[in-house]
Amino acid sequence: MSADPAHVPAPVAVPLAKALPPVRPRPARPWVLMYHSVAEHTEDPYNVTVSPGRLDRQLRWLRRRGLRGVGVGELLRERAAGRGSGLVGLTFDDGYADFIEEAVPLLRRHGCTATVFVLPGRLGGSNEWDPLGPRKPLLTETGIRAAVGAGMEIGSHGLRHRDLTRTDDDTLRQETEGSRALVEEITGRPARGFCYPYGTIDRRVVRAVREAGYEYGCAIDPGPLTGTHALPRVHVGEEDTALRLYAKWLLHPLRRRALPGGPAAPAAGAPLTGAGR
Repeated sequence: MSADPAHVPAPVAVPLAKALPPVRPRPARPWVLMYHSVAEHTEDPYNVTVSPGRLDRQLRWLRRRGLRGVGVGELLRERAAGRGSGLVGLTFDDGYADFIEEAVPLLRRHGCTATVFVLPGRLGGSNEWDPLGPRKPLLTETGIRAAVGAGMEIGSHGLRHRDLTRTDDDTLRQETEGSRALVEEITGRPARGFCYPYGTIDRRVVRAVREAGYEYGCAIDPGPLTGTHALPRVHVGEEDTALRLYAKWLLHPLRRRALPGGPAAPAAGAPLTGAGR
């Protein structure tokens, strides 16, 4: 599919979305959605692929509920300034090449932006960490710069998609500090966000991300480590219709801890709370 918005399929009406009541944001718990690949759906044992048509309907559902998707950096800045009540964080992990071809035209159509977490140690490679496949190409330097030009935020997903809780200190430093330097070299902009591969974290890993200079980190369900450097996110897949999205919104404050300090994001040097895994 071409990156030209004119080639994006026309939105499909979702009558159910109109019947749902307006969403009321929960200020203490920012809603951050976790996507990966956007492509026509094929066999996908990891459930990380959303079709362009489904993403189009999901974004339209957000907009009809008075919400707008933005990158996590913008979400946190707006929340800190007391202006983030109608914003939802959109993240795309792994830096798949289809982000430029499929996701960007849809995001722009709906007036949204997103954060793309890339792997500078696998530029132009594939998702070799997924043993069952299918193989998907990753963004090149050119693709990453195209995402920047489209108004997207670029963060780091580490160098090579390793479980950081199983790395030694030198490798952890390369995956955090080293990847940040490479992302900034490619984009010419600060890399403010980090995303933990596999969502696995412990106190040592979260501390390393904070000390590497990142302003925030994205996890999945960090539990007692929840904070600016361990933000919870909600997985979104192909099966997430309007009704399922609404249910996930309602369950979010029940399943996820509030950020320490309330709506405003804690300072970068704020201590971590809770025990490690």
